[in-house]
Amino acid sequence: MAQPRLLLGPVLRHVGETTATVWVQTDRPAMVEVLGARASTFTVAGFHYALVDVTGLQPGMSTTYEVHLDSHLVWPRHGSAWPASRIRTRGGGGGLRVVFGSCRHAKPDEPRKSGPLGIDALDVYATRLASTPQQDWPDALLLLGDQIYADDPTSQTRRWLASRRDTRRPPGLEAADFCEYVRLYTESWSDEELRWLLSTIPTAMIFDDHDVRDDWNTSAAWRRRVTGDGWWSDRIRGGLASYWVYQHAGNLDPAHRAQDPVYRAVLDSDGDAWPVLERMADAADTDPTSIRWSFRWDLDQVRLIMVDTRCGRLLTEGRRAMLDDAEFDWVEDGIATAAADGVDHLLVGSSLPWLLPPAVSDVQSANEVACARGSASGERLRQAVDLEHWPAFRDSFDRFAAILRQVAAAPGAPATVSVLSGDVHHSYVARARFEEPARSPVYQLVCSPVHHAVPGHFKLLLWVSWLRPMAALGRRIARRWGVPDPALSWRRISGPHFGNAVATLRMDGRRAAVTFDRAHPQRRRWLLGPVSEVRLTGARERVRPARR
Repeated sequence: MAQPRLLLGPVLRHVGETTATVWVQTDRPAMVEVLGARASTFTVAGFHYALVDVTGLQPGMSTTYEVHLDSHLVWPRHGSAWPASRIRTRGGGGGLRVVFGSCRHAKPDEPRKSGPLGIDALDVYATRLASTPQQDWPDALLLLGDQIYADDPTSQTRRWLASRRDTRRPPGLEAADFCEYVRLYTESWSDEELRWLLSTIPTAMIFDDHDVRDDWNTSAAWRRRVTGDGWWSDRIRGGLASYWVYQHAGNLDPAHRAQDPVYRAVLDSDGDAWPVLERMADAADTDPTSIRWSFRWDLDQVRLIMVDTRCGRLLTEGRRAMLDDAEFDWVEDGIATAAADGVDHLLVGSSLPWLLPPAVSDVQSANEVACARGSASGERLRQAVDLEHWPAFRDSFDRFAAILRQVAAAPGAPATVSVLSGDVHHSYVARARFEEPARSPVYQLVCSPVHHAVPGHFKLLLWVSWLRPMAALGRRIARRWGVPDPALSWRRISGPHFGNAVATLRMDGRRAAVTFDRAHPQRRRWLLGPVSEVRLTGARERVRPARR
């Protein structure tokens, strides 16, 4: 009998002081072993996966590991030139590095299509990291949405789809079911640079629209239209079930995952667990309260709260909300208790930026009012130009602002409060200014894209949208539609920066700084070079220009 093969992974997910979770995909059922910990694979729609929870590790230690399937060594691969994969547990003290980014398109095999996308910044980052001393490796990698593009696959996947079914029928050359989503993840996670990076840096993930479909849950009108299409039910089941398998389950620490009813049902399934995830996906799509996609990681004295800004939306006009009340209460509790828990830095991950260019923010709030009044042209505009970020859910925008101001003003407040986002295909830093003084600064940090094309006219529009005259115009438009002024203002500190990039947030005690590194060619090879570094603590931010 042939030995089982490792198809994807290992992917290092949640890591605590004494535990670590390793995710794998195999080609058949197998027993997976990592550092003496063992887990049997589970099956979903004929595909095989495992989450191995390694326990009994020592705090603050670095341990190399291997992966065995049915006692056969499958990782590291024979002859690999990459450094050994490692698990580095929390609790060691010292500084903390978090790398983040979003919007990573897979690599087409046609030069005319791959050229505009440029080089993958995560691939370049992995190559650089391989020759970096271990003590300088990041402590976490945050992938803030659009890990795959289900609505815009590569040329090679389009050919595969056309060989599998009639793509002249909806949804055409887009992912239609779980099997096709598996193809997208396999394509995206198979290149050797990313595979090694994911094997050795603890990785947290959250979805955005392209992980399911462009404009996913933009509005009630969008939902009515798409759910009326006969193909949508298989599409959303495949999208949410694959997200649970490839991204969500590994976000949970072992204790919370063990209590998760979906995970328990998957492990207890007699044979294939697809019916369990099919029911989960149907419930999650129709009832946002049925599952909490948001999650929390505590990284020594840094708290990360990752927020679902897609699946949990309430879309009834006049009562729109980014999250249902129960999930918003959970997010607020995690934020509000940061000061009492002695957190040095609070990070809130949101695939969608909270603070956009002021003009864009006001137009989105005004558009929400217009759509609530029944404006058909307003709805067409909303869907056409993606007016569906936090300001387009204005009550949620204000509620989110209030809780961030509250924790920033509390006794013992964290040194910094930062919202980490992607989505908008440019990178920047903005600082919030509240009507009442706060003890700690509140920032919006955006890094996007990791690997995607940004047309020149789009860059121009984004640059212009940050200008003060445009902000004044946007505010006049919002007031005309009766939108109240927000209880805060914000100013751009760095950016907008364009190009494929990753950002590194460094935190050491009460100090913090963020650096944006952009992929660029040099002497026939690609490197990462800083385009901006911003010190986030102190009375005034210090911005350093690009240095190579």
